[in-house]
Amino acid sequence: MKPSIPKGTRDFGQQEMAGRNYIFDTIKSVFRTFGYAQIDTPAMENLSTLLGKYGEEGDKLLFRILNSGDAFGKVDFDSFRDSDGAVNSVALSKEVCEKGLRYDLTVPFARYVVQHQNELSFPFKRFQIQPVWRADRPQKGRYREFYQCDVDVIGSKSQINELELVQIVDQVFSLLDVRVLVKINNRKVLTGFAEICGFPDKVVDITVAIDKLDKIGIEAVEDEMREKGLTDSAIAVIEQILKLSGSTSEKIASMRKLMNGGSPSGIVSEAGLKGLDELEELFGLIDAAGVSAPVEIDLSLARGLNYYTGAIFEVKALDFAIGSICGGGRYDNLTGIFGLPDMSGVGISFGADRIYDVLQGLDKFPAGLKSATTLLFANMGTDEVRYVLPVAKALRERGVAVEVYPDSSKLKKQFDYADRKAIPFLSITGGNEMEAGQVNVKNLVSGEQKSFSASDIQGIIDFLGQ
Repeated sequence: MKPSIPKGTRDFGQQEMAGRNYIFDTIKSVFRTFGYAQIDTPAMENLSTLLGKYGEEGDKLLFRILNSGDAFGKVDFDSFRDSDGAVNSVALSKEVCEKGLRYDLTVPFARYVVQHQNELSFPFKRFQIQPVWRADRPQKGRYREFYQCDVDVIGSKSQINELELVQIVDQVFSLLDVRVLVKINNRKVLTGFAEICGFPDKVVDITVAIDKLDKIGIEAVEDEMREKGLTDSAIAVIEQILKLSGSTSEKIASMRKLMNGGSPSGIVSEAGLKGLDELEELFGLIDAAGVSAPVEIDLSLARGLNYYTGAIFEVKALDFAIGSICGGGRYDNLTGIFGLPDMSGVGISFGADRIYDVLQGLDKFPAGLKSATTLLFANMGTDEVRYVLPVAKALRERGVAVEVYPDSSKLKKQFDYADRKAIPFLSITGGNEMEAGQVNVKNLVSGEQKSFSASDIQGIIDFLGQ
């Protein structure tokens, strides 16, 4: 059998893991500076927890887990047949699958909050860095298994929380040296779209269609809305909104006129006006905080997840062609589904896999990540190895990554090993150095080499630049 892995998944070697850990460590460090603490939740959740939280399209992308290896053994297939005799796969899956792999980290977080509410202090600020799974069609930048780095605060409606998320994005990508654009909209404004065009019951259909604007274009979006029952006049109102231009304040002013009875329908949308108030407040906070990254209002931004109720965010890399690398929003009703109403939260998720692709594509990983090892002691024989072992131990105790080559091989082979692993320093300590009580260290990049007393651990560390 030829070894393989499922499509949409990836192996990560030593170099890739060094890059991924660099991303995770950078993100964690920023999360902690804003007072967020880490939690973990199980890879699988009850399907009752997951279903119905991501919309119809999201439910189709859930990976379901069979109850056992013989889950179909006692199934009466005839009881699951439709009138035409075909097996109803949806009904059957509910019978044999009670659990599923998590689709994101937000719904499990909401479940966690409700289940542990008596143990938590609100507002509760947490972050999670774990894999999620989606039965999507694999393509560039889109995987079936990928990591999310989520940060959420729940139990507060203050837009200072939204501001902090923007600041976190700004700080993370500043540290990673990636230029990004932060796009912001508000789901209440999208509700206003539906109301002023005369189809308040079609808000989900409109949102799902608009969310595909960047992928399929305005004409295809309009065709999808027609298929959902919207009239040409209603679509014309939405198109007018999507084509608004100007500064943030100008867009909000134009939208306020439309939401306040200025559209062809003459309908006033209180929800839309509330969303515009929230956007105005948030952008005022962003200006006051001095956020470095460019932040803009994007009235076409919808984000398809049904649980968002307020501000929504999306982050794009400016210098690398890939989908969004970060996204999130405000949700008011998520914990209510699990029996804890009136617990508003807001969060944002960093797509670690796409961020990795961006850093790799832009060559932004630090050079020091190429090797996990700083210094390799060449193996010059049994006595020489015994001589350098205490030096290696002392360096490791001081936090230096050290290897001792295990075999007494030709030096060329040991040099090649250091080269393949991009180890920057090599120690060739033989009989002469032993007699002198010294250790020789060579910088393989610059060619500089120096001898140290075997007891001069700090001198060696300084030479290594540690």
